[in-house]
Amino acid sequence: MDNYIVSARKYRPTTFRSVVGQRSLTTTLLNAIATNKLAHAYLFCGPRGVGKTTCARIFAKTINCLTPTAEGEACNQCESCIAFNEQRSYNIHELDAASNNSVEDIRSLIDQVRIPPQIGKYKVYIIDEVHMLSQAAFNAFLKTLEEPPHHAIFILATTEKHKILPTILSRCQIYDFSRITIKDIVEHLEYVASQENVTFEVDALNILAQKADGGMRDALSIFDQAVSFTGGNVTYKAVIENLNVLDYEYYFRLTDNILTNNVVECLLILDEILNKGFDGHNVITGIASHFRDLLLCKDPRTATMFEVGASIRQRYIDTAAKCSNDFLYKSIEIVNDCDLKYRASRNKRLLSDLTLIQLCQLSLPQALGEDQKKKQVISPINPNNGNSQPVQQTNNNQQQTPSSSQQQQKNQQPNIAANPKTVTAPNTVRQTTSSSKPQSAGVGGLGISLSALNQKKNQQEEVVVVETEKMSENFTADQLLLEWKQYAESLTEEHHLKNTMLNCLPDLLNNTTFEIVVNNPVQEQRLLDHGVDILSNLKQKLRNTDIKMQIRISEDNEKKLAFTPAEKFNLMAEENDALRLLKDEFGLELS
Repeated sequence: MDNYIVSARKYRPTTFRSVVGQRSLTTTLLNAIATNKLAHAYLFCGPRGVGKTTCARIFAKTINCLTPTAEGEACNQCESCIAFNEQRSYNIHELDAASNNSVEDIRSLIDQVRIPPQIGKYKVYIIDEVHMLSQAAFNAFLKTLEEPPHHAIFILATTEKHKILPTILSRCQIYDFSRITIKDIVEHLEYVASQENVTFEVDALNILAQKADGGMRDALSIFDQAVSFTGGNVTYKAVIENLNVLDYEYYFRLTDNILTNNVVECLLILDEILNKGFDGHNVITGIASHFRDLLLCKDPRTATMFEVGASIRQRYIDTAAKCSNDFLYKSIEIVNDCDLKYRASRNKRLLSDLTLIQLCQLSLPQALGEDQKKKQVISPINPNNGNSQPVQQTNNNQQQTPSSSQQQQKNQQPNIAANPKTVTAPNTVRQTTSSSKPQSAGVGGLGISLSALNQKKNQQEEVVVVETEKMSENFTADQLLLEWKQYAESLTEEHHLKNTMLNCLPDLLNNTTFEIVVNNPVQEQRLLDHGVDILSNLKQKLRNTDIKMQIRISEDNEKKLAFTPAEKFNLMAEENDALRLLKDEFGLELS
C-alpha cells in the first residue's frame, strides 16, 4: 500500500520505442541522435498528456548514454543512465516555468549553462510550460538560446505554442505532438491491465479512451479510477456508471423510435435520461454525434473513422442501413440547430421535446419532400387522428371561390383597349369564422397542440361556402346608382376605391349589365381588384344574381399620350388626399 504508484507514473515510457502514438517524432529524434545532428534548441508542443516531457527526458538520457544499443536507445546500464534513472544526474536540469518565470530565474539558469558536464557529452535543460515566462524573461533568454555553449541543449515544452514569442520560435526546432488515437490508447490500457492482473471488457476500455480525449496520462488516471471502483473487474456497465457516461443503448433506442415515428416513447426515453442526472445539452450533443457516427457507417470506407469496438461498430453499421442519407442529413441539421439555440432558450426542456418531435416527423413519407423543406412545418403526430377538415359545399357548376376570383383578377394586366372588361362573381356568400380552440391530435393519451408547434398559426380559419338561391328581380338605373354610392360611402378604409367609385358612376346597358367608364388604367385596375366584392354586394341588395359589370377606359383619355398637369394632380390627389388639402391651404394654382 505504501509503495503504490499511479499507472501514469509507473508505466511512463523509458525508451523511444515504448512511447505510444508519436512514432514519427520518436523516429526523427532517433535518427538525429544516430547521425549526431543535434540542434541546440527544441520546442515540444501539443495537448496535455501526449508525451512531451517524457520524450524530452528520454532524449536527454539517450544522448548522454555511454553505450547506446544498436537501435540507438539508451542502455540503462551505464553510469549516466543509472544516475538518470535514480534521479541524481547533474546533466539534466528541469525548470518549471510556471513558478520560475522571472528574469532572476533565467539569469540563474544562464549561469549554470556555462558549467560543462562531468559525465557524458551534454547538459540538457528542460523548461516545462515555457509559455508562462514573462516578457522580460523571454528577452533575457534570447541570446543564450541563440548561441549556447556546444555542450548545452535546451528543450522547451508547452501546451500553448501561440503564446511563445516569434523570436523564440525561430531559434528552435519545433516538434508538434498529436493526440493519441483511441486504438493506441486501448492497446496500451490492455497492456497495463494485463500487467496489473485486471480483467476488462474491450468496450469498457474504449469508453475510457474516448473520455481521455487523446491524452495517455488522462487515460491511465481514469483507468486507475475505474479499477478502484470495480475492484479489478472493469466492465462496460460499471465504467459508464462510474464516469457518468450515457450508454450507447439509449441512442439506439431513440433512433429506432424516431424511425417508427413513436413520439411518446422518444419523450419517455428523454425523461428517463434526464432523471438519471444527465445534462440536457450533453444529451442533445450526444444525439448529434450519434447521427454523425451513423452517417460515417453508411460507407465501409468512412466506417474506419469511427473509433469504437468491433461489436459496437457492427451495430452502428446495421442501424445505419435502416436510415436514408436524406434522413441523416436532416436529422443532423435539426439537432445542430437545437444545439445552437440551447443556451439562449429559456425553456430548454420544451426545446429538447420539440427537437425529438421534429426528428420523428422525418420518418413520415412526405417529410423529406421539397415543399416540407421549404415550409418547415411540423406534421401531425398521428395523421390518422386528424379528421377535422374545413367544410366546403359547392355546386358542380361553380367551384371558384371569391378568394380565387380576386387572385385571378389581380393577375390580369391593364389593357387600354376599346373592349370593355367584364367582371362576374360567383353566386356564393363567404363566411369566415375563427376557432378559439386549436386543433390537436393525440397519441397514446398524449395531446399535443399543433398550434403550439407552429408559431405562425395561432388561429385556424374555417371557410364555409354556402349555396344561395337564384334571384332575378328587375331593378332600375336609379336603384343601381343608389346602391353603388351607398357601397362607396361605406368604404372607410379604402379611400382610393371610394374616390374612384364616386367619380366613375355606373351606366345600365340592359337588365343585368352595367358599364363603368374610367379615366385611366389605375382606376380600371382598382375596380378589377375589388370587382368581386362590389358585385356580391349589388347582387344581394338588388336581389339579382345575374348582374355583370363592364369596365372600359374613356376614349378621350385613350387618345391622350400624356396627362395634363391638372389630370396628374387629380390622379395623385386620389392616391393621397393630403395633396388636395395642401393645395387648398396655401391657395396654390396649377400652371
